[in-house]
Amino acid sequence: MNMNEQMDHAEQNILHTYNRFPVVFDHGQGVRLYDTAGKEYLDFAAGIAVNALGYHYPGYDEALKAQIDKLTHISNLYYNEPIIRAGEKLVKASTMDKVFFTNSGTEAIEGALKAAKKYAYNRDGHAGHEIIAMEQSFHGRSIGALSVTGNAHYREPFEPLMGGVRFAAFNDLDSVKALVNEKTCAVIIETIQGEGGIYPATEEFLTGLRRLCDEKDIVLIFDEIQCGMGRSGEYFAWQNYGVRPDIMTSAKALGCGVPVGAFALNEKLGANSLAPGDHGTTYGGNPFVCAAVSAVFDIYERDNILEHVRETTPYLVRKLDELAQASPYVSARRGMGFMQGLVITGMKVGEVTKAALEKGLLVISAGSDVLRIVPPLVIRREDIDQMTEILRTILVP
Repeated sequence: MNMNEQMDHAEQNILHTYNRFPVVFDHGQGVRLYDTAGKEYLDFAAGIAVNALGYHYPGYDEALKAQIDKLTHISNLYYNEPIIRAGEKLVKASTMDKVFFTNSGTEAIEGALKAAKKYAYNRDGHAGHEIIAMEQSFHGRSIGALSVTGNAHYREPFEPLMGGVRFAAFNDLDSVKALVNEKTCAVIIETIQGEGGIYPATEEFLTGLRRLCDEKDIVLIFDEIQCGMGRSGEYFAWQNYGVRPDIMTSAKALGCGVPVGAFALNEKLGANSLAPGDHGTTYGGNPFVCAAVSAVFDIYERDNILEHVRETTPYLVRKLDELAQASPYVSARRGMGFMQGLVITGMKVGEVTKAALEKGLLVISAGSDVLRIVPPLVIRREDIDQMTEILRTILVP
């Protein structure tokens, strides 16, 4: 079958919940993908910020193949060696105290919300607590994650959702304070809003939230699912601010391609929230995905991935700023590290992503008007040059 026939065949059998790009990918190598017709694409989407090491990075495949030959699943009724290694490395990188492995970012959010509610339940002796989330946020597609997602477009078809959620304005501490009451048990934010348009938190906002939550004994949750695992130049974006959460969620680049997420808790929450019987998962933390997590941390340390992001970010920012200055269709650039956004005006962002695909570049959108740049963390300057030159042919008349 040719690609058009393959896509038609897929639509006959797969539920149409994605408006997929018209391409069928076959394999990848480095930071490039190849479709079934053999065409090459430069990947600046990284599987929506998942494939931080690109494709077939030395040491990654080998770790997974070795684990397949040993054990892939045994359930959480028993210990396994990879989860022990992966848990230790995640605790060290995050400076948190306890970790629970999940199958996805959405499930990590669910666990974080349950931990916050259980902490308040144990403290107060009753349920009925509330959560403050942010407008324009995105935390996932399950009922709980949708409930704290600050975009009515995602929530409305599935209401009523989880009750007791109030929405404040991102980077506006006063709007958060105005919503706090005696029922408030948690505040949840993305350290860098992703789907909402690539908005980094301000230092004033995060330090103010930390102070407020300490004063009121409110659980502070940082969603690091997209912005974490090195994308900001630190393992987790909040580490750029020095503001430590009570609970942190992670996924996407945590496993660099395998379905794995996690939520991590500080000592207080680890000791006073979820207990045996409160939470569980059949597949979470299985030997296969934890072998991947463990290998990812080893590779990051061995090959100085964080240092590479920090060293290369100024060049990426400069090239994007030059593109923005030259284009009548780009009104602003914002972001942190290898999580950047170009605000598109005067044309639809979907037209940009489609034209880029035709020219062999993968980029995606965020919100209604932002071109999202989330490449593998191993890109080089020559990859940045190629990306900006392709975008220049689209955005500069």
